[in-house]
Parts: sequence; C-alpha cells; structure tokens
Amino acid sequence: MLKLPVSARLLQHMYRRGENIMSYLTTHLKKEQQQQEIIEVAYDMQSGCYVDAMINAPHFIEFKHRYIDELVQELNQLAPISSILDAGVGEGITLAPLLDQFPKTVESYGVDISWSRINYAKDWLKKQGQTTTTLCTGNLTDLPFADNSIDLVFTSHAIEPNHGNEQSIIEELFRVAHKYVVLLEPSYEFASEEARSRMDKLGYCRAIEQTCIDLGYKIIKHQLFSHSSNPLNPTAITIIEKLSNMPKSQHVMACPEHKTPLISGSGALYSDEGLRAYPVIAGIPCLRVENSIFASHFNKFSV
Repeated sequence: MLKLPVSARLLQHMYRRGENIMSYLTTHLKKEQQQQEIIEVAYDMQSGCYVDAMINAPHFIEFKHRYIDELVQELNQLAPISSILDAGVGEGITLAPLLDQFPKTVESYGVDISWSRINYAKDWLKKQGQTTTTLCTGNLTDLPFADNSIDLVFTSHAIEPNHGNEQSIIEELFRVAHKYVVLLEPSYEFASEEARSRMDKLGYCRAIEQTCIDLGYKIIKHQLFSHSSNPLNPTAITIIEKLSNMPKSQHVMACPEHKTPLISGSGALYSDEGLRAYPVIAGIPCLRVENSIFASHFNKFSV
C-alpha cells in the first residue's frame, strides 16, 4: 500500500485547490518503485472530471465526436471483430460512443486502475444505453484477461503516465488480443520541442513504435492522429496486427497473476491456481494482484 506523504484527506483538499497531485506525489515519493500506486491515487482523485466535461464543455464534446469518428474510420478498415477491450477505460467517455458504432452483439470490456473511475464509467455507459459492458479494476502490467481472449484491445492515453513501463504494458495488451492492438497515445517523436519538454516533466510515455518493432510485432499503421485535445500532447495511432494461429480463449476474465479462469462465489472472484480471492466491491471486481486475499479454503466456504 502506498504510504502518502500527507493524509489522504489533505491530498484531496490539495486537488480541489487545483494542485497537480501526480506531480506532487512523484516529487515526494520514489516514482520508479511506486508508479502504479501514484497513478491510482492521482487518477482516482480526479474521477468525474471527464464525465463533467462531456456534459458541460461544448468544445470538449465536439473534440470527442471528431476523435471517435476518426477512430471508427480506422477500425472499419480492419477485419470484423466480435469483442473489444478498452484498457484504461477511465470514465467510459471513449468506449461508450465507440460501442454505438458497433453491433449490439459485440462484447465489450473495460479495465482501469481506479475503482472510482470504473464506477463513473459504469454510470456513464448506462446513461448512454450501454448496459452489457463488463468492467473491473486492474493493472495494465497484469491484465485480468486470458491469452488471446478479446479481438480488439485498445488504449486511449492510458499508457501515457507509464513512462518506463511501455514494453511490459504493450506485451500485456498483445497477450490479451486475439486480432488487433490499437494504441492512441502521446507521440514524443512527432512532438515539438516545447511539447517534448512538457512530456519529460510529466513523465509521459515514448517510443511506442520502436518498442513494438523491438518486440517483433507487425505494425500496420503508425502516424500522427488528426485529433488531440492538447497540441502540447499530440496523439499518434499505432495499429498492431496479431499474427497467431492460436485459438480464441474460451474464457475472458482471468486471474491477473496466473491468467487462469476465475470462479465466482461469496462476493469474490477466486483463482483456483493462485488460491487467492479477489473482492467484488459494489459490483466491481477488484482484479489487481495486490487486492487479493490468500484463501486456500475458499471453495469449502463459498456459496
């Protein structure tokens, strides 16, 4: 558990005063060792701000429509898909309008490090008429999904704050994907000097294309995306085609540690391989390895 330099309540007051919590925590903690926890706290604090923008900020709404329209054009050029994972789903403001463009038969999933953001996503998706998406918490470095289980895995500025973990995250996204990985992430390479300086200061990701090349993945597109919410944070789109003869997994949700099926029971999801129970809080499965409880006799007492 992350040991905060100040109380959580004071940190919340700082955020409400407009302070950058990610920057504050990174300055006061060892980011390399606690990166995921810092991201969780910072993003959880700001939960709801994107949904608010989708309701009250006309310029943001217009931008999001253009963003989704171009993304759909790119996806329409790919082979048909029957399932989608938004890895780093946030508050669901990208996934919801994207699903509107696909048949209702397409299965959808969303994972995010923040429990609060997942709940905002659950509420937003429902209000947009999307009620069948499976949502959970999880780490991008240990996704709670089986190998080759979801046709299309995509991110939208989810790798962004994870500089240093680009390779491990992309490998996980690729592992889960059955057909394609689509990355909409900041492009350090296409950015101006001013933008690069800002990215350096904020610890944003870089070298997405080179990382994919080093991993031996088939990149079918890598270019600047036409729409970015901030010119100092330009978005690039990277599309990876997964060349594999492996069959699609028969189970989707999986133990984040062992990638084996999870068993439902007694308000938890259980990993028979790891002998660990993952809590389900307010209907949201909490599937980060560190959320689990060792429970070797779970099956004896669960109902």
